[in-house]
Amino acid sequence: MLDISRELGRWLEEGREFAVATVVGVSGSAPRGLGAALAVDRNGTAIGSVSGGCVEAAVYDLCRQALASGTSLVERFGYSDDDAFAVGLTCGGILDILITPVTATTPARAVLESALSAMNHGEPAALARITRGPADLLGAPLLVHADGTYEGSYADDRPELEQAAAAQAHALLQAGRTGTVELSEDGSHCPGGITLLVETHVPPPRMIVFGAIDFAAALVRAGKFLGYHVTVCDARPVFATRARFPEADEIVVDWPHRYLRHTETDPRTAVCVLTHDAKFDIPLLQQALRMPAAYIGAMGSRRTHTDRERRLLEAGLTEQELARLRSPIGLDLGAHTPEETALSIAAEIIATRHGATGVPLTHTQTPIHHTPAQPVAVDAA
Repeated sequence: MLDISRELGRWLEEGREFAVATVVGVSGSAPRGLGAALAVDRNGTAIGSVSGGCVEAAVYDLCRQALASGTSLVERFGYSDDDAFAVGLTCGGILDILITPVTATTPARAVLESALSAMNHGEPAALARITRGPADLLGAPLLVHADGTYEGSYADDRPELEQAAAAQAHALLQAGRTGTVELSEDGSHCPGGITLLVETHVPPPRMIVFGAIDFAAALVRAGKFLGYHVTVCDARPVFATRARFPEADEIVVDWPHRYLRHTETDPRTAVCVLTHDAKFDIPLLQQALRMPAAYIGAMGSRRTHTDRERRLLEAGLTEQELARLRSPIGLDLGAHTPEETALSIAAEIIATRHGATGVPLTHTQTPIHHTPAQPVAVDAA
């Protein structure tokens, strides 16, 4: 639902009543992922999308019906090849879609207003909605904040369920991921009772590019395209300028290792070292390989990489720490130009983020879309 948060926020401010359909389960190949949403108001105005178009009309009708009945429901759409006129996904996947009416008297309306307001103001938050469980709880939301506090209620007599749901949503929020969680009806982390869809909103992940070179300019553009908050850092003020990197969010003139030591990274951060100069690389990578980051890559030839590994081991890094380094940086695309090189680096970052191989899909039999691991269970007691 977060992909249409601004439009829905405006509808709520205007007092509109609507039904929102959200993708809450995906199996196999499907055009949209968890959280994709379509909403329809009383006048029949529609915003958003839950598929590539193959089930939109049917979902639109279900939204109109839910708005008229005031009842939430979950509908499954699967493969439709047996009947060319059936509603379904031609890609062979399965979508589970939650349709929830939001009227003036809907108890959850205030929670949704708070959630959409927080997200539209850039505040970290997670929205946890019940997508499988008792009929009277279907679609019920909790809004979980960055400090672990939450708004909303599933049921007055089930505080343990709310606490467990809030703890699981908070774990996903800290990881910056949208996903599903299964709980038993007493709130324990056991499959078979209640399923939650947890949609999270966090600030964009960071990409830190060290080395103000032409390849860096192309990588900045790729990083922005992928939704990163991009910082360029170089010790040389003549090269680290706004004129050379107009699309960067930040430009820092400082020694790379000193800047990295005093900045924040997290498990979503991508660190790209393009300096390929030992006096910058070695102290920088010593620092980077001991900090949280999703990706750490360094540019250079294979000879440079071999020498760099030797220097880092001599500097005290362990083999385990060194194994985090992606070097030479990027996938084997035969890249030559800055733009091609940026594409190869961006592709490796994406593959690393999803635990994918980076090899051509033609030569694989694995699913096209990779499902991230679920968060570790949290003891809410």
